[in-house]
Amino acid sequence: MVVLFGWWVATVVAEDLPAPSYEDEIAPLLTKYCTGCHNSQDAEGGLSLETYAELQSGIETAPVVLPGQPASSRLIRVLTGLADPPMPPEDNPVPSEAEVALIHRWIEAGARGPAGTLPDVRRLRTPKIEGAAKDFHRPITALTLSSNGQRLAIARFRQVEVVESVLHEPVRTFHDLPGKVHAVEFSPDGKKVLIATGVAGLYGEALVFSTDTGEQLHSLSAQRDILYDAQYSPDGHTIATASYDQTILLWDLASKKPTHSLAGHHGAVFDLAFSPDGKVLASASADETVKLWHVATGERLDTLGQPTAEQYCVTFSPDGSHIAAAGADRRIRVWEFVSRNSPQINPIIISRFAHEQTIIQLDYTPDGKALLSTSEDGSIKVWDTEAYAESVILDHQSQVINDWAVSPSGERLVVGRNDGTWDIHEVLQPQVIAVNASVADSPRFVKHWDDNEVAGEIEEQEPNDSVEQAQLVSVPTIIKGTIGEAELPQATDLDRFRFVARKGEMVVLEVDAARSKSPLDSTIEVLTGDGRRIERVLLQAVRDSYMTFRGVDSHGIDGFRLHNWREMELNELLFVDGEVTKLFHYPRGPDSGFQLYPGFGSRHCWFDTSPVAHPLHAPAYIVEAHEPGARLNPSGLPVFSIYFENDDDALRQIGKDSRLTFVAPADGEYVVQIQDSRGFGGDKFHYALHLRRPNPDFNVVIGMEDKTIRAGSGREFSVKVTRKDGFDGLVRIDIQGLPDGFYASTPVVVAAGQSRASGTINTLSTTPPVAEGQASSHVVTATAHVAGKEITKNLAPLGELKLGDPLPAEIQVFSTMADLAALSKQENGIEAGPPEQPVPTELVIAPGETISAIVHVKRSGDTKNEVRLSGGAHAGRNLPHGVYVDNTGLSGLLIAEGSDTREFFITASKTVKETTRLFHLLAEVDGKHTSWPVILHVRRHDTEVAKP
Repeated sequence: MVVLFGWWVATVVAEDLPAPSYEDEIAPLLTKYCTGCHNSQDAEGGLSLETYAELQSGIETAPVVLPGQPASSRLIRVLTGLADPPMPPEDNPVPSEAEVALIHRWIEAGARGPAGTLPDVRRLRTPKIEGAAKDFHRPITALTLSSNGQRLAIARFRQVEVVESVLHEPVRTFHDLPGKVHAVEFSPDGKKVLIATGVAGLYGEALVFSTDTGEQLHSLSAQRDILYDAQYSPDGHTIATASYDQTILLWDLASKKPTHSLAGHHGAVFDLAFSPDGKVLASASADETVKLWHVATGERLDTLGQPTAEQYCVTFSPDGSHIAAAGADRRIRVWEFVSRNSPQINPIIISRFAHEQTIIQLDYTPDGKALLSTSEDGSIKVWDTEAYAESVILDHQSQVINDWAVSPSGERLVVGRNDGTWDIHEVLQPQVIAVNASVADSPRFVKHWDDNEVAGEIEEQEPNDSVEQAQLVSVPTIIKGTIGEAELPQATDLDRFRFVARKGEMVVLEVDAARSKSPLDSTIEVLTGDGRRIERVLLQAVRDSYMTFRGVDSHGIDGFRLHNWREMELNELLFVDGEVTKLFHYPRGPDSGFQLYPGFGSRHCWFDTSPVAHPLHAPAYIVEAHEPGARLNPSGLPVFSIYFENDDDALRQIGKDSRLTFVAPADGEYVVQIQDSRGFGGDKFHYALHLRRPNPDFNVVIGMEDKTIRAGSGREFSVKVTRKDGFDGLVRIDIQGLPDGFYASTPVVVAAGQSRASGTINTLSTTPPVAEGQASSHVVTATAHVAGKEITKNLAPLGELKLGDPLPAEIQVFSTMADLAALSKQENGIEAGPPEQPVPTELVIAPGETISAIVHVKRSGDTKNEVRLSGGAHAGRNLPHGVYVDNTGLSGLLIAEGSDTREFFITASKTVKETTRLFHLLAEVDGKHTSWPVILHVRRHDTEVAKP
């Protein structure tokens, strides 16, 4: 007996006991415990034990096996802990005493290698176990249709059968494949079939067979684990293979050799897709990413890192304009495909919560009008590709669909199930399910009343606590009442009033309590005549999230840090704990969050929901609005009903008092109830409840902080619009009659749905002093179309304008450096002198695009100081909503000391509508001076810009 530090190894050397066989006994042990790290591909520590020759080579400094000397052989010493580092590493399976003894005896007998042919390292050595069930269905693991739809290839474990897809008649069967078939595909000409298979933990193999003769044409094997996918390039000259070992290989079929090994994934690669032109390959992986690769060079073009779980499927749209992917996070994401020839960022355009369980397959129909998805939940969904909205749900499947194939016409879908059955489904044409704009944006105005009606004033009459006791009132009216103490313990006093309305008629209900110093914190709700709640809107969640970093109070518009915010878009509705708001501006960096409407002051709410505080990790949802009672396809995310109720005014115009806009869903009687939101009451809890007809209107406030304008410079003025009773239209501000040499960037437009804008008043370096009597003689008007009528209101003038001394640094904006150079030539007399009033710079930007421009500081004298322009969300003043100055950094737009130019960038959200607008830059020096206004055209690339 030989003692080896706790290992008792029985060694017997006898003439009648043969030495252990390397092929049958030693090689399987090395494969089981060692070659996972010590192989020809990884070779940790410079050692590979994958073959006998590599074992004999040892490591660079010494052999690991000394024939006849097991006690001195490094292999035995690390296995028994006599040498560092002990092997296998901690937390890995270790060989038993008997297995170490076997290796010990083999070395002692001379460590002889294989006799004759080397053993197949890809042979899986496992005990053969007979299955208990003799009659079972063999799951379909993959299937595909030929390009003409005539033949169908069906894969099962170690087998692929080719059948006539219409007649279901077998054409050929390929048996005895290495292992599970994860993918099968016909060549573009339909004459060959490509099979992705292998043996888990040993190797992957792509096999190509002729469908006519059954001959094996190619065997492509270089990956160290089973293949999950293999794809033909569109021209049929290249094959891409993806493996569990995290690698992707591109094979040239002419030479049968790999041309590129695509390394970069940190998890198994599950799916591959060639772009329609074959120039780019997309890969979906367990590392929660999709990567794009240039086929000709093997260069990685982009990593799509927005997913939050394993990605199991990826596909290109038939026109090659988009990439879609999905996986374990149950979302479908769609990116615009732009990185075709060089590395570029491919912007995400859609993220949809799609299924209740993992999404396992995703494909476009050949016409690109629909996207099909299926999940482990057994559902098949059809999404229209106009808005990627769920349109159709096909029959629920009895078993999980492991693979499917879309017919060339796009009218049929062949599905292969886990129970071994396959079937054909008709693909229904998608129907666009659009969000109802009238529901999402503003109420409808349907008038059924006399404009000359005058509200009367009445007193509350008790008892009116129950629906049956509700006091009958007319509209318009003002009800004076008191929320008293409840007669029963733990009860709450409430008052109810009954009124009549016709279908579509709008009634505004407004409480005056807190404004009149009452302690009442009111809440109001409108019920049906028999006391049932009335659904106002149905909100379907399309994306889930939660509050990160910290909570927010009930007032703030900034700091809404949301998980996965990059998949959200401006003007989307955000639902958090009953409150519905709208996204106004993107986060400006890693230490900021979304800004909510209206972009200043306290945040506004939609559908008369009330603002509340939200804690850290509070669930949040991006929602879409639908009519009450709408039939919605289930997506796995919640649906929220919003009722006609309000606590605090959603527009923050009347403080803690309640205001509700009610639209009658049908002719009939309705009941309004008012109570204290805390359940309090008493003699001092008085209120005035106004029931009135809507009176859409607007008010405008225009202001200018400093009215002294330096010669050759400008000052900013601001415009704020307060909207009333649902008016949401455009408001135009005009300024006329300014003193000579003063120029206003009017008309200033407050866009529909917005509440704020700004403009600038500029002077020339040659502007004369303001003449007596002209300082405040200008006229300011605000014009809008309200309820079909044009309304113009006269506003107070800006005040007495004065001309100041010239500014030592004049701010100018140019579209390019060439334009700046051209102006410099003019000013130096090389060309004709500048015009009396500078010609505004014009810029053109498309939705979803980023452009650059040049800001120039024209310094005078020895001015060398830095010039800081305002940054943050409003670095570009009066830009259209959704267009913003980008990449300003922590210092904003800073022109350093001694410099006079800086390039800056303007980005347009993809949601921005076409418009033309004047904007300017504001310098944070000497009282905030402005540049001359710049004309910005927002136009799609196919739209011609009209010259002013």
